[in-house]
Amino acid sequence: MGSWYGPVQSVCVRSLEPLRSYAGEDVRLSLPGGRTVFDVDWLAVYDVTRGAALASVLVPDQLNVPPADTHLHDHRLPDGRTVFDVDWLAVYDVTRGATLASVLVPDQLNVPPADTHLHDHRSALPHCKQLHRDLQVSWEVFGNQVTFQLAGMVAEDEYMAWGVSGSSSRSQMLGADVAVTSFDPALQRGLATDYNITALTPCVMVLGAWRGVCRDERVAGQDNNQVFTAGRAAGLTTVTYRRQLAPAEDMDRAWPTERDVFAVWAVGGLDAARDPAYHRLFPRRDVRLRLAADPPTDDCVPFAMPKARSVSGWERAQLFDPALRVFSFRVGEAGGARGLAARRRAAPRLAWYVNGQLAPDLQLRRGLTYTAQVWGGDDPHSADLYHPLVVTDEPRGGLERLTDAEQRRVRVLAGARHTLRGRLAPLVAGPACPALLAPNAGADLRRDAWDTFRSFNRSLRWTCEGEAAARPAQLVFTPNSTWPDIVYYNSFTHSDMGGRIFVVDRHRRPSRAAAPSPAAARSLVGALALSLALNILL
Repeated sequence: MGSWYGPVQSVCVRSLEPLRSYAGEDVRLSLPGGRTVFDVDWLAVYDVTRGAALASVLVPDQLNVPPADTHLHDHRLPDGRTVFDVDWLAVYDVTRGATLASVLVPDQLNVPPADTHLHDHRSALPHCKQLHRDLQVSWEVFGNQVTFQLAGMVAEDEYMAWGVSGSSSRSQMLGADVAVTSFDPALQRGLATDYNITALTPCVMVLGAWRGVCRDERVAGQDNNQVFTAGRAAGLTTVTYRRQLAPAEDMDRAWPTERDVFAVWAVGGLDAARDPAYHRLFPRRDVRLRLAADPPTDDCVPFAMPKARSVSGWERAQLFDPALRVFSFRVGEAGGARGLAARRRAAPRLAWYVNGQLAPDLQLRRGLTYTAQVWGGDDPHSADLYHPLVVTDEPRGGLERLTDAEQRRVRVLAGARHTLRGRLAPLVAGPACPALLAPNAGADLRRDAWDTFRSFNRSLRWTCEGEAAARPAQLVFTPNSTWPDIVYYNSFTHSDMGGRIFVVDRHRRPSRAAAPSPAAARSLVGALALSLALNILL
Protein backbone atom coordinates (compact mmCIF):
# COMPACT_ATOMS: atom_id res chain seq x y z
CA MET A 1 0.00 0.00 0.00
CA GLY A 2 1.29 3.46 -0.86
CA SER A 3 1.31 6.48 1.42
CA TRP A 4 2.27 10.12 1.35
CA TYR A 5 5.63 9.30 2.99
CA GLY A 6 6.73 6.05 1.35
CA PRO A 7 6.02 2.31 1.42
CA VAL A 8 4.09 0.86 4.34
CA GLN A 9 5.84 -2.01 6.13
CA SER A 10 3.63 -4.77 7.50
CA VAL A 11 5.32 -5.76 10.78
CA CYS A 12 4.52 -8.92 12.71
CA VAL A 13 6.76 -9.35 15.77
CA ARG A 14 6.56 -12.68 17.60
CA SER A 15 9.72 -12.37 19.67
CA LEU A 16 11.45 -10.00 22.04
CA GLU A 17 14.15 -9.16 19.51
CA PRO A 18 14.73 -5.39 19.21
CA LEU A 19 12.95 -3.60 16.38
CA ARG A 20 15.10 -2.21 13.62
CA SER A 21 15.17 1.51 12.85
CA TYR A 22 12.29 2.82 10.70
CA ALA A 23 12.86 6.14 8.91
CA GLY A 24 10.49 7.67 6.37
CA GLU A 25 8.19 4.61 6.53
CA ASP A 26 4.76 3.83 7.88
CA VAL A 27 4.34 0.94 10.29
CA ARG A 28 1.13 -1.07 10.25
CA LEU A 29 0.01 -2.50 13.57
CA SER A 30 -2.47 -5.39 13.58
CA LEU A 31 -4.52 -5.46 16.76
CA PRO A 32 -5.17 -8.95 18.15
CA GLY A 33 -8.47 -10.55 19.03
CA GLY A 34 -10.54 -8.70 16.43
CA ARG A 35 -9.99 -5.41 18.19
CA THR A 36 -10.09 -2.11 16.27
CA VAL A 37 -8.64 1.31 16.94
CA PHE A 38 -11.92 2.26 18.61
CA ASP A 39 -11.10 -0.26 21.39
CA VAL A 40 -7.75 1.42 22.12
CA ASP A 41 -7.21 4.41 24.42
CA TRP A 42 -3.48 4.82 23.87
CA LEU A 43 -0.52 3.26 22.03
CA ALA A 44 3.07 3.08 23.25
CA VAL A 45 6.51 1.88 22.18
CA TYR A 46 7.54 -0.02 25.29
CA ASP A 47 11.01 -1.18 26.42
CA VAL A 48 10.41 -4.36 28.39
CA THR A 49 14.02 -4.52 29.64
CA ARG A 50 13.80 -1.09 31.23
CA GLY A 51 10.10 -1.21 31.99
CA ALA A 52 9.54 2.20 30.37
CA ALA A 53 7.51 3.66 27.52
CA LEU A 54 9.80 5.28 24.97
CA ALA A 55 6.96 7.03 23.13
CA SER A 56 3.17 7.06 23.37
CA VAL A 57 0.12 8.60 21.76
CA LEU A 58 -3.45 9.06 23.00
CA VAL A 59 -6.29 7.93 20.72
CA PRO A 60 -9.18 10.47 20.70
CA ASP A 61 -12.64 9.21 21.60
CA GLN A 62 -14.14 10.33 18.27
CA LEU A 63 -11.40 9.44 15.83
CA ASN A 64 -12.47 9.61 12.15
CA VAL A 65 -10.49 6.68 10.71
CA PRO A 66 -10.78 5.54 7.07
CA PRO A 67 -11.53 1.84 6.61
CA ALA A 68 -8.64 -0.58 6.17
CA ASP A 69 -9.20 -1.00 2.43
CA THR A 70 -8.98 2.74 1.68
CA HIS A 71 -5.98 3.70 -0.47
CA LEU A 72 -4.34 7.05 -0.98
CA HIS A 73 -3.43 8.06 -4.51
CA ASP A 74 -1.56 10.81 -6.28
CA HIS A 75 -4.74 11.94 -8.07
CA ARG A 76 -4.62 13.98 -11.26
CA LEU A 77 -7.67 15.89 -12.43
CA PRO A 78 -9.15 14.56 -15.68
CA ASP A 79 -9.76 16.33 -18.99
CA GLY A 80 -7.04 18.91 -18.45
CA ARG A 81 -8.77 20.45 -15.45
CA THR A 82 -6.76 22.38 -12.89
CA VAL A 83 -7.33 23.27 -9.27
CA PHE A 84 -9.06 26.48 -10.45
CA ASP A 85 -11.84 24.32 -11.90
CA VAL A 86 -12.48 22.62 -8.53
CA ASP A 87 -14.67 24.01 -5.76
CA TRP A 88 -14.20 21.25 -3.20
CA LEU A 89 -12.52 17.85 -2.82
CA ALA A 90 -13.64 14.89 -0.76
CA VAL A 91 -12.44 11.40 0.11
CA TYR A 92 -15.63 9.39 -0.36
CA ASP A 93 -16.34 5.80 0.69
CA VAL A 94 -18.81 4.42 -1.87
CA THR A 95 -19.44 1.26 0.18
CA ARG A 96 -20.58 3.24 3.21
CA GLY A 97 -21.95 6.21 1.29
CA ALA A 98 -20.06 8.62 3.53
CA THR A 99 -17.56 11.43 3.18
CA LEU A 100 -14.40 10.58 5.11
CA ALA A 101 -12.69 13.94 4.63
CA SER A 102 -13.23 17.06 2.57
CA VAL A 103 -11.57 20.34 1.75
CA LEU A 104 -12.89 23.54 0.17
CA VAL A 105 -10.84 25.15 -2.60
CA PRO A 106 -10.87 28.99 -2.50
CA ASP A 107 -11.95 30.82 -5.65
CA GLN A 108 -8.67 32.74 -5.94
CA LEU A 109 -6.00 30.30 -4.86
CA ASN A 110 -2.73 32.23 -4.90
CA VAL A 111 -1.95 32.47 -1.19
CA PRO A 112 -2.82 30.22 1.75
CA PRO A 113 -6.53 30.77 2.47
CA ALA A 114 -7.61 32.85 5.40
CA ASP A 115 -9.32 31.24 8.36
CA THR A 116 -12.79 30.13 7.33
CA HIS A 117 -15.65 29.57 9.73
CA LEU A 118 -18.02 26.70 9.14
CA HIS A 119 -21.80 26.95 9.30
CA ASP A 120 -23.34 24.43 11.67
CA HIS A 121 -26.28 23.65 9.36
CA ARG A 122 -27.22 19.99 9.09
CA SER A 123 -30.34 18.73 7.35
CA ALA A 124 -32.68 16.40 9.21
CA LEU A 125 -33.59 14.58 5.98
CA PRO A 126 -31.82 11.24 5.44
CA HIS A 127 -30.45 11.77 1.90
CA CYS A 128 -28.12 14.66 1.06
CA LYS A 129 -26.12 15.62 -2.03
CA GLN A 130 -23.49 18.36 -2.23
CA LEU A 131 -24.22 20.11 -5.51
CA HIS A 132 -21.65 22.89 -5.11
CA ARG A 133 -19.49 24.32 -2.38
CA ASP A 134 -22.33 26.78 -1.67
CA LEU A 135 -25.36 24.55 -2.36
CA GLN A 136 -26.74 21.22 -1.21
CA VAL A 137 -30.02 19.38 -1.55
CA SER A 138 -31.46 16.84 0.89
CA TRP A 139 -34.61 14.77 0.54
CA GLU A 140 -36.88 12.05 1.90
CA VAL A 141 -39.44 9.92 0.08
CA PHE A 142 -42.65 9.14 1.97
CA GLY A 143 -45.46 7.35 0.17
CA ASN A 144 -46.25 9.07 -3.11
CA GLN A 145 -44.51 12.32 -2.10
CA VAL A 146 -40.96 13.60 -1.81
CA THR A 147 -39.72 16.33 0.52
CA PHE A 148 -36.76 18.42 -0.64
CA GLN A 149 -34.67 20.90 1.29
CA LEU A 150 -32.38 23.32 -0.55
CA ALA A 151 -29.70 25.02 1.51
CA GLY A 152 -27.23 27.50 0.07
CA MET A 153 -24.82 30.30 0.91
CA VAL A 154 -26.53 32.74 -1.45
CA ALA A 155 -27.40 36.42 -1.36
CA GLU A 156 -30.72 37.64 -0.03
CA ASP A 157 -31.99 38.47 -3.51
CA GLU A 158 -30.86 35.23 -5.16
CA TYR A 159 -32.73 32.04 -5.99
CA MET A 160 -31.87 28.34 -5.76
CA ALA A 161 -33.46 26.21 -8.50
CA TRP A 162 -33.77 22.42 -8.38
CA GLY A 163 -35.74 19.93 -10.43
CA VAL A 164 -36.06 17.04 -12.86
CA SER A 165 -33.94 17.23 -16.02
CA GLY A 166 -35.60 17.77 -19.35
CA SER A 167 -33.74 14.71 -20.66
CA SER A 168 -33.76 11.12 -19.40
CA SER A 169 -30.10 10.63 -20.39
CA ARG A 170 -28.35 13.75 -19.09
CA SER A 171 -28.83 16.94 -17.05
CA GLN A 172 -30.60 19.39 -19.36
CA MET A 173 -32.34 22.66 -18.53
CA LEU A 174 -34.52 22.73 -21.64
CA GLY A 175 -37.74 20.91 -20.84
CA ALA A 176 -36.96 20.67 -17.13
CA ASP A 177 -39.53 20.90 -14.34
CA VAL A 178 -37.98 22.93 -11.53
CA ALA A 179 -38.78 24.60 -8.25
CA VAL A 180 -37.30 28.10 -7.90
CA THR A 181 -36.79 28.68 -4.19
CA SER A 182 -35.95 31.86 -2.32
CA PHE A 183 -36.59 33.63 0.96
CA ASP A 184 -38.59 36.85 0.80
CA PRO A 185 -37.18 39.19 3.48
CA ALA A 186 -40.15 41.59 3.23
CA LEU A 187 -42.74 38.88 3.84
CA GLN A 188 -40.41 36.73 5.99
CA ARG A 189 -41.46 33.56 4.21
CA GLY A 190 -39.99 31.05 1.80
CA LEU A 191 -41.04 30.42 -1.78
CA ALA A 192 -40.74 27.28 -3.91
CA THR A 193 -42.46 28.30 -7.11
CA ASP A 194 -43.17 25.70 -9.80
CA TYR A 195 -41.52 26.58 -13.15
CA ASN A 196 -41.55 24.97 -16.59
CA ILE A 197 -38.64 25.58 -18.99
CA THR A 198 -39.62 25.67 -22.67
CA ALA A 199 -36.76 27.94 -23.81
CA LEU A 200 -33.50 29.10 -22.25
CA THR A 201 -34.69 32.68 -21.79
CA PRO A 202 -36.78 34.64 -19.31
CA CYS A 203 -40.50 34.09 -19.75
CA VAL A 204 -41.67 36.11 -22.78
CA MET A 205 -44.74 36.20 -25.02
CA VAL A 206 -44.11 34.55 -28.40
CA LEU A 207 -47.02 34.91 -30.84
CA GLY A 208 -49.59 34.87 -28.08
CA ALA A 209 -48.01 32.07 -26.01
CA TRP A 210 -45.62 32.30 -23.07
CA ARG A 211 -42.23 30.65 -23.63
CA GLY A 212 -39.04 30.47 -21.61
CA VAL A 213 -38.55 29.95 -17.87
CA CYS A 214 -42.20 30.44 -16.93
CA ARG A 215 -44.21 29.87 -13.78
CA ASP A 216 -46.68 27.04 -14.21
CA GLU A 217 -49.48 29.40 -13.19
CA ARG A 218 -48.58 31.75 -16.08
CA VAL A 219 -48.92 28.99 -18.67
CA ALA A 220 -52.34 27.80 -17.41
CA GLY A 221 -50.87 25.29 -14.97
CA GLN A 222 -50.80 24.92 -11.19
CA ASP A 223 -48.13 25.44 -8.58
CA ASN A 224 -47.79 21.95 -7.11
CA ASN A 225 -45.10 22.68 -4.52
CA GLN A 226 -45.97 23.05 -0.84
CA VAL A 227 -43.51 25.01 1.30
CA PHE A 228 -42.99 23.64 4.82
CA THR A 229 -40.24 25.69 6.39
CA ALA A 230 -37.83 28.40 5.30
CA GLY A 231 -35.31 30.69 6.92
CA ARG A 232 -32.18 32.72 6.48
CA ALA A 233 -29.39 33.02 9.06
CA ALA A 234 -25.69 33.87 8.83
CA GLY A 235 -25.89 34.07 5.03
CA LEU A 236 -27.49 30.62 4.64
CA THR A 237 -30.90 30.33 2.99
CA THR A 238 -32.90 27.13 3.54
CA VAL A 239 -36.23 26.22 1.96
CA THR A 240 -38.06 22.92 2.57
CA TYR A 241 -40.95 21.95 0.28
CA ARG A 242 -42.95 18.89 -0.76
CA ARG A 243 -44.35 17.72 -4.09
CA GLN A 244 -45.89 14.59 -5.62
CA LEU A 245 -43.58 11.99 -7.15
CA ALA A 246 -45.94 11.53 -10.09
CA PRO A 247 -46.69 14.50 -12.37
CA ALA A 248 -49.79 16.41 -11.34
CA GLU A 249 -50.34 17.77 -14.88
CA ASP A 250 -49.01 17.30 -18.39
CA MET A 251 -46.33 19.99 -18.11
CA ASP A 252 -44.81 18.39 -14.97
CA ARG A 253 -42.21 15.62 -14.94
CA ALA A 254 -42.07 12.60 -12.63
CA TRP A 255 -39.48 11.89 -9.94
CA PRO A 256 -38.92 8.10 -10.32
CA THR A 257 -37.78 6.08 -7.29
CA GLU A 258 -37.07 2.69 -8.88
CA ARG A 259 -34.15 3.97 -11.02
CA ASP A 260 -31.57 6.72 -11.29
CA VAL A 261 -32.81 10.12 -12.39
CA PHE A 262 -30.98 13.12 -13.84
CA ALA A 263 -31.54 16.47 -12.16
CA VAL A 264 -30.70 20.13 -12.79
CA TRP A 265 -29.93 23.05 -10.50
CA ALA A 266 -28.90 26.71 -10.71
CA VAL A 267 -28.25 29.79 -8.56
CA GLY A 268 -28.75 33.34 -9.76
CA GLY A 269 -30.35 36.72 -9.14
CA LEU A 270 -34.04 37.54 -8.89
CA ASP A 271 -35.34 40.38 -11.03
CA ALA A 272 -37.76 43.08 -9.89
CA ALA A 273 -40.71 40.69 -10.35
CA ARG A 274 -38.82 38.03 -8.33
CA ASP A 275 -38.48 35.87 -11.42
CA PRO A 276 -35.16 34.06 -12.02
CA ALA A 277 -32.62 35.86 -14.18
CA TYR A 278 -29.56 34.35 -15.85
CA HIS A 279 -27.80 32.01 -13.40
CA ARG A 280 -24.26 32.50 -12.10
CA LEU A 281 -23.82 28.93 -10.71
CA PHE A 282 -24.77 25.78 -12.62
CA PRO A 283 -23.77 22.09 -12.82
CA ARG A 284 -20.58 21.50 -14.81
CA ARG A 285 -21.44 17.84 -15.32
CA ASP A 286 -24.47 15.58 -15.10
CA VAL A 287 -26.26 15.33 -11.75
CA ARG A 288 -27.50 11.80 -11.21
CA LEU A 289 -29.13 10.36 -8.10
CA ARG A 290 -31.53 7.71 -6.82
CA LEU A 291 -34.22 9.08 -4.56
CA ALA A 292 -35.00 5.85 -2.67
CA ALA A 293 -31.47 4.50 -2.29
CA ASP A 294 -31.04 2.05 0.59
CA PRO A 295 -29.09 2.79 2.70
CA PRO A 296 -29.51 6.58 2.35
CA THR A 297 -26.75 8.47 0.57
CA ASP A 298 -25.10 11.51 2.16
CA ASP A 299 -22.02 13.28 0.81
CA CYS A 300 -22.75 16.74 2.21
CA VAL A 301 -20.12 18.78 4.04
CA PRO A 302 -20.40 21.86 6.27
CA PHE A 303 -20.79 25.21 4.55
CA ALA A 304 -17.87 27.60 4.66
CA MET A 305 -18.56 31.20 5.61
CA PRO A 306 -15.88 33.17 3.73
CA LYS A 307 -15.54 36.91 3.86
CA ALA A 308 -17.64 38.71 1.30
CA ARG A 309 -15.84 39.42 -1.95
CA SER A 310 -16.94 41.89 -4.58
CA VAL A 311 -15.99 41.92 -8.26
CA SER A 312 -15.36 45.34 -9.73
CA GLY A 313 -17.14 45.93 -13.02
CA TRP A 314 -15.71 47.39 -16.19
CA GLU A 315 -15.97 51.12 -16.61
CA ARG A 316 -19.24 52.09 -18.26
CA ALA A 317 -18.62 53.70 -21.63
CA GLN A 318 -20.08 57.16 -22.37
CA LEU A 319 -21.03 58.28 -25.87
CA PHE A 320 -21.22 62.05 -25.37
CA ASP A 321 -19.84 63.26 -28.71
CA PRO A 322 -21.99 66.22 -29.94
CA ALA A 323 -21.34 65.18 -33.56
CA LEU A 324 -22.95 61.76 -33.13
CA ARG A 325 -26.32 61.54 -34.87
CA VAL A 326 -26.38 57.85 -35.85
CA PHE A 327 -26.03 54.96 -33.40
CA SER A 328 -25.82 51.23 -34.11
CA PHE A 329 -27.74 48.95 -31.73
CA ARG A 330 -26.89 45.23 -31.63
CA VAL A 331 -27.34 42.50 -29.02
CA GLY A 332 -24.48 40.49 -27.52
CA GLU A 333 -23.19 38.69 -24.46
CA ALA A 334 -23.77 40.70 -21.28
CA GLY A 335 -20.21 40.23 -20.02
CA GLY A 336 -20.58 38.01 -16.96
CA ALA A 337 -19.54 39.14 -13.50
CA ARG A 338 -17.75 42.30 -14.68
CA GLY A 339 -20.35 43.29 -17.27
CA LEU A 340 -24.01 44.02 -16.63
CA ALA A 341 -23.94 41.77 -13.54
CA ALA A 342 -21.69 44.35 -11.85
CA ARG A 343 -24.38 47.01 -12.38
CA ARG A 344 -27.40 44.88 -11.43
CA ARG A 345 -27.57 41.47 -9.80
CA ALA A 346 -30.36 40.14 -12.01
CA ALA A 347 -28.45 40.58 -15.24
CA PRO A 348 -29.65 38.87 -18.44
CA ARG A 349 -27.53 36.77 -20.78
CA LEU A 350 -27.73 39.33 -23.61
CA ALA A 351 -27.41 43.11 -23.61
CA TRP A 352 -27.53 46.02 -26.04
CA TYR A 353 -24.25 47.08 -27.65
CA VAL A 354 -24.27 50.68 -28.91
CA ASN A 355 -21.50 51.57 -31.35
CA GLY A 356 -19.66 48.49 -30.08
CA GLN A 357 -19.88 49.44 -26.39
CA LEU A 358 -21.67 47.38 -23.73
CA ALA A 359 -24.86 49.23 -22.68
CA PRO A 360 -23.14 52.66 -22.55
CA ASP A 361 -24.54 55.98 -21.38
CA LEU A 362 -25.69 58.27 -24.21
CA GLN A 363 -26.07 62.03 -24.24
CA LEU A 364 -28.68 63.47 -26.61
CA ARG A 365 -29.65 67.06 -27.17
CA ARG A 366 -33.22 68.25 -27.29
CA GLY A 367 -34.30 69.43 -30.71
CA LEU A 368 -31.82 67.29 -32.66
CA THR A 369 -32.89 64.28 -34.70
CA TYR A 370 -31.14 60.95 -34.14
CA THR A 371 -31.18 57.64 -36.02
CA ALA A 372 -30.83 54.25 -34.35
CA GLN A 373 -29.76 51.48 -36.70
CA VAL A 374 -31.13 48.34 -35.07
CA TRP A 375 -29.92 44.73 -35.39
CA GLY A 376 -32.02 43.23 -32.59
CA GLY A 377 -33.61 40.22 -34.28
CA ASP A 378 -36.97 40.46 -36.03
CA ASP A 379 -38.21 36.86 -35.79
CA PRO A 380 -41.26 36.92 -33.49
CA HIS A 381 -41.10 33.09 -33.29
CA SER A 382 -37.80 33.31 -31.36
CA ALA A 383 -37.94 33.60 -27.58
CA ASP A 384 -34.22 34.41 -27.41
CA LEU A 385 -33.38 36.61 -30.43
CA TYR A 386 -36.33 38.96 -30.85
CA HIS A 387 -35.44 42.35 -29.39
CA PRO A 388 -37.24 45.41 -30.75
CA LEU A 389 -35.64 48.63 -29.50
CA VAL A 390 -37.72 50.89 -27.28
CA VAL A 391 -37.03 54.18 -25.44
CA THR A 392 -39.06 54.82 -22.28
CA ASP A 393 -39.06 56.73 -19.00
CA GLU A 394 -38.67 53.53 -16.91
CA PRO A 395 -35.34 51.71 -16.52
CA ARG A 396 -36.10 48.02 -17.08
CA GLY A 397 -37.84 47.49 -20.41
CA GLY A 398 -39.50 44.16 -21.17
CA LEU A 399 -42.82 45.86 -21.88
CA GLU A 400 -44.22 42.69 -23.46
CA ARG A 401 -44.17 41.01 -20.03
CA LEU A 402 -46.19 43.76 -18.31
CA THR A 403 -49.91 43.71 -17.64
CA ASP A 404 -52.23 46.24 -19.28
CA ALA A 405 -52.23 48.38 -16.16
CA GLU A 406 -48.43 48.27 -15.86
CA GLN A 407 -48.02 49.22 -19.52
CA ARG A 408 -50.27 52.26 -19.07
CA ARG A 409 -47.94 53.56 -16.35
CA VAL A 410 -44.95 53.56 -18.74
CA ARG A 411 -44.31 56.55 -20.99
CA VAL A 412 -43.04 55.29 -24.34
CA LEU A 413 -40.91 57.90 -26.10
CA ALA A 414 -39.86 55.92 -29.19
CA GLY A 415 -40.08 52.39 -30.57
CA ALA A 416 -43.65 51.29 -29.71
CA ARG A 417 -47.28 52.27 -30.23
CA HIS A 418 -50.66 51.34 -28.78
CA THR A 419 -52.88 48.92 -30.70
CA LEU A 420 -56.66 49.13 -30.91
CA ARG A 421 -56.82 46.71 -27.99
CA GLY A 422 -54.77 49.09 -25.88
CA ARG A 423 -51.64 46.91 -25.75
CA LEU A 424 -48.21 48.18 -26.76
CA ALA A 425 -46.71 46.83 -29.98
CA PRO A 426 -43.06 47.25 -31.09
CA LEU A 427 -42.10 49.18 -34.22
CA VAL A 428 -38.43 48.45 -34.95
CA ALA A 429 -36.35 45.28 -34.47
CA GLY A 430 -34.09 44.64 -37.48
CA PRO A 431 -32.21 41.46 -38.42
CA ALA A 432 -30.31 39.42 -35.84
CA CYS A 433 -26.53 39.99 -35.68
CA PRO A 434 -25.65 38.87 -32.14
CA ALA A 435 -22.18 39.05 -30.61
CA LEU A 436 -21.47 35.64 -29.08
CA LEU A 437 -18.41 33.97 -27.62
CA ALA A 438 -16.20 32.37 -30.22
CA PRO A 439 -16.47 28.55 -30.18
CA ASN A 440 -12.74 28.22 -29.43
CA ALA A 441 -12.71 30.87 -26.70
CA GLY A 442 -12.75 28.17 -24.03
CA ALA A 443 -14.63 30.41 -21.60
CA ASP A 444 -18.03 30.58 -19.96
CA LEU A 445 -19.52 33.87 -18.82
CA ARG A 446 -20.86 32.27 -15.64
CA ARG A 447 -17.35 31.29 -14.52
CA ASP A 448 -14.84 33.64 -16.08
CA ALA A 449 -14.32 37.34 -15.57
CA TRP A 450 -12.16 39.21 -18.08
CA ASP A 451 -10.04 41.96 -16.54
CA THR A 452 -10.95 44.49 -19.22
CA PHE A 453 -13.82 44.99 -21.63
CA ARG A 454 -11.31 45.10 -24.46
CA SER A 455 -10.09 41.55 -23.73
CA PHE A 456 -13.69 40.35 -23.42
CA ASN A 457 -14.72 42.08 -26.63
CA ARG A 458 -11.91 40.36 -28.53
CA SER A 459 -13.39 36.98 -27.63
CA LEU A 460 -16.73 37.82 -29.29
CA ARG A 461 -17.76 37.03 -32.85
CA TRP A 462 -20.43 39.08 -34.59
CA THR A 463 -22.72 36.85 -36.63
CA CYS A 464 -25.38 37.91 -39.10
CA GLU A 465 -27.99 35.71 -40.74
CA GLY A 466 -29.07 36.19 -44.35
CA GLU A 467 -28.66 39.07 -46.79
CA ALA A 468 -31.11 41.20 -44.85
CA ALA A 469 -28.52 41.51 -42.07
CA ALA A 470 -26.80 44.23 -44.11
CA ARG A 471 -29.95 46.36 -43.94
CA PRO A 472 -30.75 47.29 -40.34
CA ALA A 473 -34.08 48.67 -39.24
CA GLN A 474 -34.08 52.38 -38.42
CA LEU A 475 -35.70 54.17 -35.53
CA VAL A 476 -35.72 57.96 -36.00
CA PHE A 477 -36.64 60.18 -33.06
CA THR A 478 -36.19 63.75 -31.82
CA PRO A 479 -35.98 64.48 -28.08
CA ASN A 480 -38.03 67.55 -27.14
CA SER A 481 -38.72 69.71 -24.12
CA THR A 482 -41.24 67.20 -22.71
CA TRP A 483 -38.65 64.44 -22.40
CA PRO A 484 -37.28 63.84 -18.88
CA ASP A 485 -33.60 64.52 -18.24
CA ILE A 486 -32.89 60.77 -17.99
CA VAL A 487 -34.61 58.16 -20.17
CA TYR A 488 -33.71 54.56 -21.00
CA TYR A 489 -33.21 52.33 -24.04
CA ASN A 490 -34.14 48.67 -23.67
CA SER A 491 -35.58 45.62 -25.36
CA PHE A 492 -39.33 45.48 -25.80
CA THR A 493 -39.43 41.77 -24.96
CA HIS A 494 -36.69 41.23 -22.35
CA SER A 495 -35.81 43.22 -19.23
CA ASP A 496 -32.61 44.95 -18.10
CA MET A 497 -30.68 44.77 -21.38
CA GLY A 498 -30.07 48.48 -21.95
CA GLY A 499 -28.74 51.67 -20.47
CA ARG A 500 -29.29 55.36 -19.79
CA ILE A 501 -29.82 58.32 -22.07
CA PHE A 502 -29.07 61.78 -20.65
CA VAL A 503 -31.22 64.38 -22.40
CA VAL A 504 -29.68 67.86 -22.29
CA ASP A 505 -30.33 71.30 -23.67
CA ARG A 506 -26.65 71.81 -24.33
CA HIS A 507 -23.92 69.19 -24.72
CA ARG A 508 -21.36 68.96 -21.95
CA ARG A 509 -18.42 66.70 -21.37
CA PRO A 510 -18.67 64.27 -18.43
CA SER A 511 -16.37 64.85 -15.50
CA ARG A 512 -13.82 62.08 -15.06
CA ALA A 513 -11.80 63.68 -12.26
CA ALA A 514 -10.52 60.97 -9.99
CA ALA A 515 -11.29 61.09 -6.30
CA PRO A 516 -8.28 61.97 -4.13
CA SER A 517 -6.56 59.14 -2.31
CA PRO A 518 -7.09 58.87 1.48
CA ALA A 519 -3.59 60.21 2.15
CA ALA A 520 -4.12 63.15 -0.19
CA ALA A 521 -7.50 63.82 1.36
CA ARG A 522 -5.99 63.89 4.86
CA SER A 523 -3.28 66.27 3.67
CA LEU A 524 -5.90 68.52 2.08
CA VAL A 525 -8.00 68.53 5.25
CA GLY A 526 -4.90 69.28 7.34
CA ALA A 527 -3.92 72.18 5.07
CA LEU A 528 -7.43 73.65 5.21
CA ALA A 529 -7.49 73.33 9.00
CA LEU A 530 -4.09 75.05 9.30
CA SER A 531 -5.19 77.83 6.95
CA LEU A 532 -8.37 78.36 8.97
CA ALA A 533 -6.42 78.47 12.24
CA LEU A 534 -3.99 81.06 10.87
CA ASN A 535 -6.86 83.21 9.64
CA ILE A 536 -8.44 83.09 13.09
CA LEU A 537 -5.17 84.02 14.82
CA LEU A 538 -4.51 86.86 12.44
